[in-house]
Amino acid sequence: MSSDLKVCLEEIRACTACAGEMARRPNPILQASERARILIASQAPGNLADTTGTAFNDPSGRRLRSWLGMDETVFYDRDKVAIVPMGFCFPGYDRNGGDRPPMRRCATLWRQTLLDRLPHIRLTILIGAYAQAWHLGARRKSTLTETVQCWKEYESERIFTLPHPSWRNTAWLKRNPWFETDVLPALRNAVDTALASPR
Repeated sequence: MSSDLKVCLEEIRACTACAGEMARRPNPILQASERARILIASQAPGNLADTTGTAFNDPSGRRLRSWLGMDETVFYDRDKVAIVPMGFCFPGYDRNGGDRPPMRRCATLWRQTLLDRLPHIRLTILIGAYAQAWHLGARRKSTLTETVQCWKEYESERIFTLPHPSWRNTAWLKRNPWFETDVLPALRNAVDTALASPR
């Protein structure tokens, strides 16, 4: 790992910029290496990730790895997969028991600086509306469903748009069977290609 990336990661993991704005103490969770081929741009760590210190260490992670056709050994290999959420800390729960949005300050302070230190990314996977808004900007569609449904528009840029793999989206998956039949086979092929491609 280059000293620049090492220092950047150390600074992120020591960040307390949002202390006092979250129910819990800051606990940044991410993984990255300058050798990583795949970037997973997600929302923010969930409760189990926060308590265990491991990203996607929950049922959402199992569903995501199934979507990717990837086992835990590859998924948690930072030389293969960078996991860089929009917010690095668990933001707490909203009044309905769902996760709050990621803390906005996180992306402002750290995101571009960190991404600039990942030179070998071959595939970017945008999970959820927050990551899609930041990475796609005006090219994002008016709804998450439309953004995911228009995945082929971003494929040439080696970008895939996905819904969040949370159990809360199970009904969405049932309403949109094209996601499983059309998107997932192409996604798994793109994952295999990214991991196999020379640096």
